Amino acid sequence: MYGLIGKKIGHSFSANFFNNKFQQEGIDNRYELFPLPSIDVFPTLLEENPDLEGLNVTIPYKQEVIKYLDSLSEDAIEIGAVNVIKFTKEGDITYLTGYNSDSIGFRDSLIPLMRPEIKKALVLGTGGASKAVTYVLKNLGLDVTLVSRTPKEGELGYDQLDKDIISDNLLIVNTTPLGMYPDVETFPPIPYQFLTDKHICYDVVYNPEETEFLKKAKEMGAAVKNGIEMLHLQAIAAWDIWNK
Repeated sequence: MYGLIGKKIGHSFSANFFNNKFQQEGIDNRYELFPLPSIDVFPTLLEENPDLEGLNVTIPYKQEVIKYLDSLSEDAIEIGAVNVIKFTKEGDITYLTGYNSDSIGFRDSLIPLMRPEIKKALVLGTGGASKAVTYVLKNLGLDVTLVSRTPKEGELGYDQLDKDIISDNLLIVNTTPLGMYPDVETFPPIPYQFLTDKHICYDVVYNPEETEFLKKAKEMGAAVKNGIEMLHLQAIAAWDIWNK
């Protein structure tokens, strides 16, 4: 058995994706959704499902789950967030290893959009997805600034974003759940009027396909991309992790 843990996961595509893949591969496995009211019940989930061999992790547990794991991959250590857990059984003992395939999915979906003049990026949000996105952008050589409702040192608040900052950062990535179903009318409060056709606006949200963030950016001429390709690529990477 495999599955997904998170809080609001009824809309997730993961169960259909992996169950279809199991069927195509002729593998007698199943994938289920495990909504958790709190990460504190994670040990109970493991006790009640001894057949688990792998899990995906989504909002808001990508960082909180780490304390329950036995080890992390090098990428997961550097990123500080986990979205894939591999179970390794040795006798009666099960070891849990955390990985991050979000970084793989984001990198491979972003690279085709990149242009040489893009040197700086704003990353909206500071959660688990933000950590994976920031890790990728820095590895691509970009200067990254985080934007938060409650900014810490070195970060910006939304009210600090002005024309100069927007003009200077030609890539803007939304890693917050703002605009995600069912709250489709919400959006990050950035000054969209300063976006141009030189900008790329990327939203890790994939449901709906066009969020208010992307709609507003597109109206200003920016190139836009949603998180659906990232989602598929990170799922394929998770499959490879479980089967290597």
